[in-house]
Amino acid sequence: MNDTSSSAPGFLCIGHRGACGHAPENTLKSFALALDMGCPWIELDVYAVEGELVVIHDDDLRRTTNGRGKVMDSSLSYLRSLDAGDGEQIPLLKEVFDLVDKRAGINIELKGPHTAQPVNQLLEQYLDDGWSRDQLLISSFDHEELAMCSPQYARGALFGRKADRALERSLNLGAWSANLSLRTTTPELVDSLKGAGLNVLVYTVNDAADIQAMLDMGVDGVFTDYPDRVFALTGQAQ
Repeated sequence: MNDTSSSAPGFLCIGHRGACGHAPENTLKSFALALDMGCPWIELDVYAVEGELVVIHDDDLRRTTNGRGKVMDSSLSYLRSLDAGDGEQIPLLKEVFDLVDKRAGINIELKGPHTAQPVNQLLEQYLDDGWSRDQLLISSFDHEELAMCSPQYARGALFGRKADRALERSLNLGAWSANLSLRTTTPELVDSLKGAGLNVLVYTVNDAADIQAMLDMGVDGVFTDYPDRVFALTGQAQ
C-alpha cells in the first residue's frame, strides 16, 4: 500500500466515491475529477449483477439515480439505462479500472451479496495487466464476505456506529486496516489499533476541523468527499 502524495507522508487522501462533493457519486465523472485533483486513492462500492460488478452504493436506486427498485432485483440492462447524475451511467468496475489506468489506488467496498469471488476474478485480470497489489484494498462491513477475498489483497475491516471489538475483529480477518466512522474515532482507539500494527482509515471526513483532528490523532488516512480540502491542509499537490 503506497502513499503517492508529495507531503504529509503516510497520510492517505482517499476520494470517497470519487470526488463526490463536486460530482455525482460513484460515477466516472466523479472518479475522473478525483484523479484530476491528484487523489492518490479512490473508494467505490460494488454489487454483482448478471456476472458484472456495478458501482453503486445504495441497495435501492432512488437516491442516486432516476430509477426505482432494488439493485439486486434489476437487470443489468436496466441499471445501465439509468441516469446516475449529470447524464452519467452507473459504471462497471472494469470501466473504473480502465479510467484510472494505474494512476491511483482503488479501494473496493463489497456492498452486495456474493461479491468477493467476482472481485477476486476481476482483480486477477488487472494484475496480469500490470496493476500492483499495493494499489488495491478490499473492504466491507460484511466481514464474512470480506474473509472470502483472496488473502493476496489488503483487507480493510469496516466498522459503523459501534467499533466494539474492532481490534480483535480486524486481527482475525488479517486486515491491513481498520476503517472507522468519524463519530467513533478516538485517540485511545487509534492508539490501540496502531499499536497492534493496523493502519487506521476514517470515513467520511469533510470538515477542515475534522481533517485536522484526524491528522493530530495520527490516523493513516481519511475518506473524503472533498479531496481538495485535505490537500489544502496537508500540502499535498493537486
